[in-house]
Amino acid sequence: MPNRRRSKRSHVLTAAAAALLIGVALTGCDSSSADDRAGAGGAGKDGPSVIAPGKPGEENKRLSPEEAAAKSDDDTPNSADFAYAEMMIEHHAQALVMTELAPKRAESAKVKGLAERIEAAQGPEIDAMKGWLKTHDADKRDDQGGAEEGGQDGGQGGDSHHDGHGDGHGDGHGDGAPMPGMATEAQLKTLRAAEGAAFDELFLKLMITHHAGAVTMATDLLAEGNNIQIEEMANDTVAQQSAEIHRMRGMS
Repeated sequence: MPNRRRSKRSHVLTAAAAALLIGVALTGCDSSSADDRAGAGGAGKDGPSVIAPGKPGEENKRLSPEEAAAKSDDDTPNSADFAYAEMMIEHHAQALVMTELAPKRAESAKVKGLAERIEAAQGPEIDAMKGWLKTHDADKRDDQGGAEEGGQDGGQGGDSHHDGHGDGHGDGHGDGAPMPGMATEAQLKTLRAAEGAAFDELFLKLMITHHAGAVTMATDLLAEGNNIQIEEMANDTVAQQSAEIHRMRGMS
């Protein structure tokens, strides 16, 4: 996999070089003041600058090439990164609840094979996200302005709710809002009671919805997160689960 940090830095430096060339061209083509050139072309008296897009609702920022390069190397996790890891652990856990039913209840060999592949992929992903949360526990405390005593995570990096793979029964972000694609208790109960072709049909229906929800969460993370490792996990989720959605639709 390409080095995303190096790629991100190279884009910044390329933008800085482009800004410098614009500044030089403006100097040679007109006799306006340095301040005028700064407003028109982004190259002021302190040298060329790089435009850093602001978040939704915020104005763009003007950075020096040095500031932009330093910023590109900062992948300190933010709240979106932590929320994604914590929620996706729970999201994956519910997928495992469904796949564990397939060996005894599915009729189709293809459905059984699909369930086996999903379990083989998402189990290790849960472990990887738990490990990431533990590694970045101090960053989480800083991001939240210090951990509250007796808080929900208890300083365990969000792992306290997921000692195992979980039962997949939770359906919230932690703020009461449902996560995209999560099956309801009623749907899981129906799946547990189904057998043969009826199980295959419901399993595929629920898993397609479940995967689509995971892709939505991963896409949101890519727009809002800051940590390269979590971004790579999200990219893997988008690629892998989009492919599986296509495969499952062909099996339905």
